[in-house]
Amino acid sequence: MPVQLHLHGKRGVDLLQAPILNKGTAFTEAERDALGLRGLLPPRVSTQAKQAMRVLENLRRKTSDIEKYIYLVSLQDRNENLFYRVVMDNLDEMMPLIYTPTVGQGCQEYGHIFRRPRGLYISFKDRGRVREILQNWPHSDVRIIVVTDGERILGLGDLGANGMGIPVGKLSLYTACAGIHPTQCLPVTLDVGTNNEELLKDPLYIGLAEKRLRGAAFDEMIEEFFAGAQKIFPKACIQLEDFGNSNAFRLLHHYRDRACTFDDDIQGTAAVALAGLYSALRITGNKLTDHKFLFLGAGEAGIGIGDLIVTGLTAEGMPKAEAKRKCWFVDSKGLVVKNRADLVEHKRPYAHDHAPLSDFLQAVESLKPTAIVGVSGIPRTFTKPIVEAMARLNRRPIVFALSNPTSKAECTAEEAYTWSEGRAVYASGSPFPPVTYDGKTFVPGQGNNAYIFPGVGLGVIASEAARVTDEMFFVAAKKLADLVTKDDLAQGRIYPSLARIREVSAVIATAVAEVAFQQGLTTMNRPADLFAHIRAQMYDPNYEEYV
Repeated sequence: MPVQLHLHGKRGVDLLQAPILNKGTAFTEAERDALGLRGLLPPRVSTQAKQAMRVLENLRRKTSDIEKYIYLVSLQDRNENLFYRVVMDNLDEMMPLIYTPTVGQGCQEYGHIFRRPRGLYISFKDRGRVREILQNWPHSDVRIIVVTDGERILGLGDLGANGMGIPVGKLSLYTACAGIHPTQCLPVTLDVGTNNEELLKDPLYIGLAEKRLRGAAFDEMIEEFFAGAQKIFPKACIQLEDFGNSNAFRLLHHYRDRACTFDDDIQGTAAVALAGLYSALRITGNKLTDHKFLFLGAGEAGIGIGDLIVTGLTAEGMPKAEAKRKCWFVDSKGLVVKNRADLVEHKRPYAHDHAPLSDFLQAVESLKPTAIVGVSGIPRTFTKPIVEAMARLNRRPIVFALSNPTSKAECTAEEAYTWSEGRAVYASGSPFPPVTYDGKTFVPGQGNNAYIFPGVGLGVIASEAARVTDEMFFVAAKKLADLVTKDDLAQGRIYPSLARIREVSAVIATAVAEVAFQQGLTTMNRPADLFAHIRAQMYDPNYEEYV
């Protein structure tokens, strides 16, 4: 998997306009002469470090996060190695800008801030030509494809083709966090229309101004995409991203045994949440089997987390039926119970015997959970009475407000710590700043999928696994929790520092690859030192010498 760049005859202006090859002012004197660059650049030769200094200086002058997002996207469009140098060396500062929460606003305004296309757009008017479109991609050795139809972008809903910001952002994290080479990453948006009336009326919307495709025609398009992608990019892992609930579960079920694919909203979110719970156990001082979980939201994320918690409970010897009764869900119509006639298929395994309850506070008081998990996409739904009730019922209540972006969080870190008198074990989906309460400073954990999916993807492609399994996400969760230090826990942080993300990804990738070898999911010979094999393949954005 290490990628060697080739110029393919590019010289002069063409070379400067190729983002993966361009070094800007860092082209050496010899390169300028050999490659027809003399006079096209200022005369002083710079270093990548000085270029990064200039980038940071200009970035920090921007007065809003969306301006910073636009600036970084533009940098990626002209000099990809410099972009990743800046991101990797300043990950705590950059991740909220290139992904959540800022990417949410970026998607909402995508048509208005559009500069240069990235990735492939495949519309329902392209049916019958999908393979041809995939062949237009300039890089043949694609290993990771992130594909969306834009129906459920973060907690923001249907953004149609504007949702391209998510595959682009996710793949940036694959590279920055796990060292997958940019040329091996392919973002794809399937434009099947949108039901967002504001976008349909927006003259600057970049997608088809038509209602969403449904039914058999939608399924046929998905099938054509999978068939084409498997043919053109046979070693690629396909990540399903931000499909609506009505499609996400069934697409995963339909394709997971036919293709190397997974759904990050279902499986990645589950793994990062379970890792957070395992870390929380080191604070609460008990076992997973001692806990009862109440979810606000019963969509992809919630059910995915519930399923993986059940895996964790059964691994500790609990019967599966009993494990499922440890997980309770509240959706928009109240507590998910057996006598409800309106339940869709993915909720039914968690429909238990109980009297109907209409709101979340009632459910907390009745069920007495030890942990509440917010995946509703509805902000401020973990109210003061709810958090106070959790604190009354539990010595160390677990409060996970995981909805993205920050504006959609069920409660803030400050609210959770204040309302629980500093006793909550808290995590959010997007970052919150440290909170000081009663003289103690808490560093809230960010249950960011970036801790999981880059490492899983790296492990899959490094082992050339033919399939992605639930066991891979389970071992990823366990490994992530193991990497949380005592110092992290002392601060209330239940995830490792983002500064360690490449180490985290390499450890997870090794565990995932081990599963692939153990389960016979690859024909590749197992390297003697699997961790070293994986580390050796991780991309570093230092400039290459061309002459």
